[in-house]
Amino acid sequence: MASNDTRPSISVAPDDPDALAVGVWPAGSHRDADGRLVIGGVDATRLAEQFGTPLYVVDESVVRERAARIRAAFERAAAEVGTGVAVYYAGKAFLSGAMVRWMRGEGLSVDVCSGGELAVALAAGAEPGALGFHGNNKSVAEIERAVEVGVGTIVIDSEIEIERVADAAVRAGRIQRVRLRVNSGVHASTHDFLATSHEDQKFGLPLDRAVELGERIRSHASLEFVGLHCHIGSQIFDASGFAESAERLLAAHAELSRTAPVPELNLGGGFGIAYTEADDPDPIEQIADRIVGRVAETCARLGVPVPKLAFEPGRWIVGPAGVTLYTVGTVKPVPIEGGERRYVSVDGGMSDNARTALYGAAYTARVASRRSDAPSALSRVVGKHCESGDIVVDRVLLPADTAPGDLLAVAATGAYCWSLASNYNHVPRPAVVAVRDARARVIVRGETIDDLLARDAGLEASADADRTEGAPA
Repeated sequence: MASNDTRPSISVAPDDPDALAVGVWPAGSHRDADGRLVIGGVDATRLAEQFGTPLYVVDESVVRERAARIRAAFERAAAEVGTGVAVYYAGKAFLSGAMVRWMRGEGLSVDVCSGGELAVALAAGAEPGALGFHGNNKSVAEIERAVEVGVGTIVIDSEIEIERVADAAVRAGRIQRVRLRVNSGVHASTHDFLATSHEDQKFGLPLDRAVELGERIRSHASLEFVGLHCHIGSQIFDASGFAESAERLLAAHAELSRTAPVPELNLGGGFGIAYTEADDPDPIEQIADRIVGRVAETCARLGVPVPKLAFEPGRWIVGPAGVTLYTVGTVKPVPIEGGERRYVSVDGGMSDNARTALYGAAYTARVASRRSDAPSALSRVVGKHCESGDIVVDRVLLPADTAPGDLLAVAATGAYCWSLASNYNHVPRPAVVAVRDARARVIVRGETIDDLLARDAGLEASADADRTEGAPA
């Protein structure tokens, strides 16, 4: 994954390693008169002093604004072709009680994909009917719970789930709304691990079986078939793949419509964001217009009404709103072919951001506690874990005077960082702090060493054994 290529992966002017690229950092972020990074009106240095590092910071206003923007984009595009739209926030990107309330406050439904995510959404006050439930291996217990509480739609991902959901609905005395996930065969232009609609992978069912399986769903009186679902991948910058996938799905949709109405079509999510200055995703309004336009054109050609559409953005909403703060521990110059690379070690790493290690994700970073007049130096931001692949930012230009004690900020970490966090090397997971209008509050408490020890039942057993061995005969 790591490369010895000395070229930076982002286009930053060599004389300005302090610049905050628009579209990469949370909207409204800036440096104050002393050069300190300000997010949501709060000085990052103050956040680090109050809450410690590593620290996930999420700008609530940016999250809400992006949720409202994507909803408006698709609602406007849908209205122009005479249909409606439902936008689900994909909770896997980042889920907490506060996030659920923000999304519901902006009129979005919430997509969950496990019993734990369902529990969080319900505990946060989300109406069950506003939830969708995904997953390629939903347990019987998870299905029964979803049906029992009245989840709005369950996405059927395999043949066996048809019977499982139908049986659960019968036992609950309910008619359960379901979608059928199929693979359109459209391969998203993204990393192989992020492309989810090609044939050889765990999600969904073959498109050529959509009609057969849709009719099988309809044969169950306890199920209401509302339409097909497809998700072509993640971190996609334009509408072409979505439009092609929609056209393929609509052929099966039209055939199913000949025997009974099919009211909806869910085209999933996967809209990309800018992690570095090199990333240039199309505006979401343009993407919405092109997807919905292709749907309308295809429906007209097939002679079927335009269905209500559904989309499931996650990363697009929360990713750009997040920043992770670290404290620099060591700086080590390392000679490489053609020059030198500075290894900047921070107090977190792959336990709080696994994406770089998982699939070579690119990020950008800035010194957040001061401004620097030093020239740029090619750097690699690495963590504290016992892995050579523990890389947070593979290649970035940082001030040559970056030193221990500096506060370092990594942009666009709102999605899939906290969600994928682990306790590797027994490192506690960081807190998540929301900022808005110059105020900060914890929305997910950070872990402590005591939390890790409390879960280790073997420590309790060892203490009991020691007391037993030391007891008098």
